[in-house]
Amino acid sequence: MNHAGPLDVGEEEGARLLTAAVDLVVQHAKEVAEGPVAPPEPGTARLREWLAGQDFEVARPSAEALPEVMEALRRWGVHTTHPRYFGLFNPTPTWWGVAGELVAAGVNPQLAAYSHAPAAVEMERHVLRFMAGRLGLPATTEGAFTVGGAEANLTAVVVAMTRRFATYPGSGLSGLPGRPVLYASAESHLAWLKIAHMTGLGRDAVRLVPADAAHRMDTARLREMRAADVAAGLQPFLLVGTAGTTAGGALDPLRELAALAREWNLHFHVDAAWAGAVALSDTLLPLLAGVELADSVTVDAHKWLSAPMGAGMFLTPHPAALSESFHATTSYMPAESEDAPDPYATSVQWSRRFAGLKVFLALAVAGRHAYAAQLERDVRLGEVLARRLAEDGWSRINDTPLPVVCVTAPEAEAEGHERSAAWHAAVADHVVRSGAAWLSTVRLAGRPAIRLCVTSHRTGPADLEAVVGALAEARKRTRIA
Repeated sequence: MNHAGPLDVGEEEGARLLTAAVDLVVQHAKEVAEGPVAPPEPGTARLREWLAGQDFEVARPSAEALPEVMEALRRWGVHTTHPRYFGLFNPTPTWWGVAGELVAAGVNPQLAAYSHAPAAVEMERHVLRFMAGRLGLPATTEGAFTVGGAEANLTAVVVAMTRRFATYPGSGLSGLPGRPVLYASAESHLAWLKIAHMTGLGRDAVRLVPADAAHRMDTARLREMRAADVAAGLQPFLLVGTAGTTAGGALDPLRELAALAREWNLHFHVDAAWAGAVALSDTLLPLLAGVELADSVTVDAHKWLSAPMGAGMFLTPHPAALSESFHATTSYMPAESEDAPDPYATSVQWSRRFAGLKVFLALAVAGRHAYAAQLERDVRLGEVLARRLAEDGWSRINDTPLPVVCVTAPEAEAEGHERSAAWHAAVADHVVRSGAAWLSTVRLAGRPAIRLCVTSHRTGPADLEAVVGALAEARKRTRIA
């Protein structure tokens, strides 16, 4: 007998299901801008009540289940695809990226071994080499797609340890002459703490260097901290420069940090998860001056390159160290190809989905110049937003050419940090609950502020006016306790 299994519904039913899913997604894209950016509350009780009815014991028609799922996602969640989402780096994905996700899921290539998916592996490597070239990294640069910046930065720590300590690959931390420590800005993404925990370095191994008045790593303090650590017998191995901090968009002095890393024999990593995208713009590329000197770089395509989640990228001009960090051989894996290394032996992941297709397809269809134009447009919108908020009486407290704007209300700041923090949080909450926009609060050098970031390619001038108006209304209605 050669009958299909019970999960095989056939191509016709599959086509109906995918067509229905596409219709729902397109309808959502059409309507999302007309609705609230976020619900007034999470609605956890009602959500769990709905889920309680999904016992998975009885089959249900997809014509019932699929619309219910879409309705749940629309009702109970922040819509990062909304043009008035001014929050974290979660942009509206391009349609090319969405199509790439569909094709990758349908074909489902397994990227662990090169021999299983040479087309997919080569497409990913082509994108990685393109990004490396735009960043000015050497032609020897290799890397991998990751689920996001945290995995890419984890990869950087492992590769840095491998390069710095000859005994680390075999003996691990127990074979080292002293405790390893790494340096990152206090304004950096604190995934470094989780990474230090996971790798056995311990969270205390992360030296968070204070920032200067522009919220960039203070190199004078860095010198002091490193000197004290060396005197104490510790083993510095990694220096991290952040290109585009999450809170305020600060750009660390990459050239100076690269020079210090060379002087001190440290691996120099640049976390450009967000701002690395500007490499596609000839106009904005100078903002990354010094990134070409890095020993490794993180860029997240699912941030400012508008790819669907998740599409991180790790790049390094030290392919031998990358291979040494993750190599493994087993009898059940296909023989290694002579054409290219197996991805499972050069990255954290083993089984690998085709994460790079959504980036490859978008670049192939849109082209670099369209991306450059979009990035430059976002920067201009950020300048307009900052100007409009200043005209409305807000004070900007971050200084960056990137489109993230952090503002405070002088009358709240005059009441002290704690009262100011409570007031700014209440204002932000008022705006979010109204559904008019989504924004967040932040502290820069201890100063509470409201943070807005232009992160969607659907955002336009009218959306800026809407969020400025929503903030004005919330400011008027919120008393300083």
